[in-house]
Amino acid sequence: MSLIAIGLSHRSAPMSVLEEAALDHRQVESLAAALAACGNVREVMVLGTCNRLEIYADGTTFHGAVAEIGQCLVTATGMPRERLTDHLYVHYEERAIAHLFAVACGLDSMAVGEGQILGQLRTGLRRAQRAGRAGPVLNAVVQQALRVAKRAHTETGLDHAGLSLVEAGLSTAVSHVGPLAQAKVMVFGAGSMSSLAATTVARMGCAELVIVNRTFERAQRLAGGTGGQAVPLQDLDNALARADIVISCTGAVGYVLDQERVGRACAARSGRAQIYLDLALPRDVDPEVGHHDGVEVVALAELGEVIAATRGSIDEVSRAHDLVTAEVASFLAHRRSLEVAPTVTALRGRAEDVMAKEYARLSARLPDLTPQELGEVRLAMHRVVEKLLHTPTVRVKELSGRSEPGDYAHALRELFDLDPYDVAAVSSPPEKGGLA
Repeated sequence: MSLIAIGLSHRSAPMSVLEEAALDHRQVESLAAALAACGNVREVMVLGTCNRLEIYADGTTFHGAVAEIGQCLVTATGMPRERLTDHLYVHYEERAIAHLFAVACGLDSMAVGEGQILGQLRTGLRRAQRAGRAGPVLNAVVQQALRVAKRAHTETGLDHAGLSLVEAGLSTAVSHVGPLAQAKVMVFGAGSMSSLAATTVARMGCAELVIVNRTFERAQRLAGGTGGQAVPLQDLDNALARADIVISCTGAVGYVLDQERVGRACAARSGRAQIYLDLALPRDVDPEVGHHDGVEVVALAELGEVIAATRGSIDEVSRAHDLVTAEVASFLAHRRSLEVAPTVTALRGRAEDVMAKEYARLSARLPDLTPQELGEVRLAMHRVVEKLLHTPTVRVKELSGRSEPGDYAHALRELFDLDPYDVAAVSSPPEKGGLA
C-alpha cells in the first residue's frame, strides 16, 4: 500500500482558486477515468465538494503518481500549473490516512463537525467501486475512515462544534432584534455552513426563512429541506429589506454585502433593527455596514470569542482529534500485521509440507501400525509443529505492529529458507474479478 492524498481545500486556497478548480459531476468522472489510466496509479477515488477537490490514490511509485495526478488536475481544471500547485497539498501514507480520517470526521471542514462529508465520501467510494477504480487498499482505508467518523460523532460532542457557531450568532441576533420566533431570517449562500445555518434556524423556529444563492437551483434544494423560500439572486435587495437577521456565507472573494446595498435595505426598513451574521472567510459583509442606524455586524472573530468563553466545542474538537490520532495508529498496526501475514502463512505451509513428508516416510517404515496409532502419531507431530511455530508467529505479529513489518518478514524468510515465490503467491489476489 502506498496511499497518496493530493488536493486543495478552503484551508490551502482562497475561494477564488476553489471556484476556478471546481468540477461538476461529469468532470469529476472524467478526471477519475483519466487518473485510473495513469501508469503509476493502481486505485483512485476523487472527492469533490464545494470547499475541496481531493484525490486519494494507491500508487506504485510516489513521485511518478504525484506527477501524473498533478497533470490530470491541470488538464481537468484548465488552470495554469503554477497557480494550481501553489495551493495543492500532498500527503503520503500515515499523513494521508490521518488526513482522510480527519476529513471524514468533519475536522477539516469549514463548518467543523458537519456531517455532509460522510455522504460525499460514501458516494465517492461507491462510484469508484462501480467503475473498478477502488480495490482492497482504498476500500479498507475509506471504510475505516467512515467508521472512525461514526465513532467521533457518537463518542464526542463534535456534532455541536459547528452548531455552536450558528447558535452563538443567533443568540447575539436575538439580543439585537428580538425573539427569533418573530424574526424574518435570510440565509445568503447554500454551501455547508449556510446549510447548517438554515437547518438550525428551521429547527429553532422563525417567522420567515428565505434562501438566496448565486445558483437558484441550490437555493431551492436548501429551501425545500428546511421549509424556507428560495429567492433568485436578482431579488437580493428586496430580501435584504425584509430580513431582520441576515446570515451570510457565500464563499465569494470580496464584500458581497457592501455599504451601498445595505444602505438601500436600511432606507427601505426605516430604521428597524437589523443584524448581519457574517460566517464567511474571507468576509462577505463590509464591516463599515455597522455604521448604518440600527444595523449590527457580527463576524467569525466575534463569534469565536463567544464560543471560546464556553470552551465546550473546542474541547470536543480536541477529543475528536485525539480519537483520530489513536485510530490512525491502530489502523497502521493492523495493516503491518496483515503485511507480514503472507510470510507467516508460507512458514506454516512449509511446516505442513515437512510434517506430511515425515509422516509418509514413517507410515512406510512402520506398516504394522494401526490407523488409530497412525492418527496418534500424526496428532503428536501436529502438536509439536504448532508449539514450535506459536511463539515466533505471535512475536512477529507483535513486532510488526510497532515498526516496519518488512524487516521481520525478511528475517523469517532467511531463517526458514522460504521461497519468495511462495510468499508472493500467498500475497497475490486471484486474477478473476479484477479489483474488489
